[in-house]
Amino acid sequence: MTIEIWDTGVGIPQSQLQEVFEEYHQLDNAARDRSLGLGLGLSIVRRLGVLLDHPVKVSSQFGKGSVFSIEVKQAAGVKTSRNGNMPDIRSKNFNAERPRTILIVEDDSEVRDLLKISLSAEGHQVVTASDGVEALNIIGRDALQPGLVISDFNLPNGMDGLAVAAELRVRLRRSVPVIILTGDISTKTLRDIAVQECEHFNKPASLKELIAAIERLVPAVAFPENASTASVGSAVAMAPVVYVVDDDSDVRWAIRSMLEQDGRLVEDYEDGESFLNAYHPGRNACLLIDANLPGIGGLDLLNRLKSIGHSVPAIMITGQSDVPMAVEAMKAGATDFLEKPIRGIELLAGVKRALESSHDSGKLTEWRKDAADHLACLTHRQRQIMQMVLAGHPSKNIAADLRISQRTVENHRASIMKKAGVRSLPALARLALAATGALITDQSLSTISETLTS
Repeated sequence: MTIEIWDTGVGIPQSQLQEVFEEYHQLDNAARDRSLGLGLGLSIVRRLGVLLDHPVKVSSQFGKGSVFSIEVKQAAGVKTSRNGNMPDIRSKNFNAERPRTILIVEDDSEVRDLLKISLSAEGHQVVTASDGVEALNIIGRDALQPGLVISDFNLPNGMDGLAVAAELRVRLRRSVPVIILTGDISTKTLRDIAVQECEHFNKPASLKELIAAIERLVPAVAFPENASTASVGSAVAMAPVVYVVDDDSDVRWAIRSMLEQDGRLVEDYEDGESFLNAYHPGRNACLLIDANLPGIGGLDLLNRLKSIGHSVPAIMITGQSDVPMAVEAMKAGATDFLEKPIRGIELLAGVKRALESSHDSGKLTEWRKDAADHLACLTHRQRQIMQMVLAGHPSKNIAADLRISQRTVENHRASIMKKAGVRSLPALARLALAATGALITDQSLSTISETLTS
């Protein structure tokens, strides 16, 4: 069955019959007068037709009028699938394994609806808000975890798009990607958008380019095919998260940036108190914590978690060659160490190892075997010196105890580091810990030595 709508208007030139379905396209509004509409109506109609499998067509005779038609399949009743559910009306481009939760903040209802329809057709889960206040209320009320935010720059009620982006990132405790839509191309506006690390799109934005940007900015996360917006938010909440606790905002930003570029979900905190207030046990997580924090220090925080029975694989950030701190961190439950300045490769490898080892015994066994293999080539004297080094004894004292020269001790230390394939004493302590397969206690430094010499 075909439903037709005829008019006796000015008609449409044959060369522009298909262009009228493009967003923001208007034949008689070259000056972009907003009072004459936005040029979104036909674009929305065609997209709805695609979603419902009702083709929309147009024919016209310039100067006499136009005919718009919609083809509808005629049936006695509503056709359902074999399981009795309504048919899937998503577009052919829908990819159930790559949906993203997207929050759209736009005060123009027509633009907002077009974006929602278009992105939903691509398989994304879309939530909309008319201004920043509503967007923040949705985040707080529904515990929404958007993978990306698309916001108009000029918004009502006192918050522009950049203010919304900044506040959302604070509340989500991560640098969620943000796309800012604006017609303002002044140097100041473009600079402010760049400084806040948001993506900039001129209005009217091309949907094709917008969809490509989403693919580039947001890592894919697999969800069930029929996932609702709420269930997608829950699934994101269950994804592995890296907690970063450091009082230096520049360090937090650098670590978060490296991890998010690697596709990790990150929450950052400036001190132990704020982390403990927000922490929810039982989540698949890794804790990256500075040893020297104001208030509750890094070691104290690990001991508190340990005392209440919360086991979170932790990576301690220490000063250079701070062996005593590394050993104390082992006693408190840390499984790995990073020295400042932090190297990106070591950071990503450490986080991956911590997350995998926490729930995969096979990975943990593999790591321990690899550590033991690295230390197997040490001589008896080198193992003896390594034990004393890890106990915090300086080279001068080790030389006196073993009745050898200090130069010989230094040579052995260099050879130990080379054979073990490490660059720092905390890394050597981590390797020894992995080789024993047990956390270091007050007595276990000697256990390390006994294990290595057996």
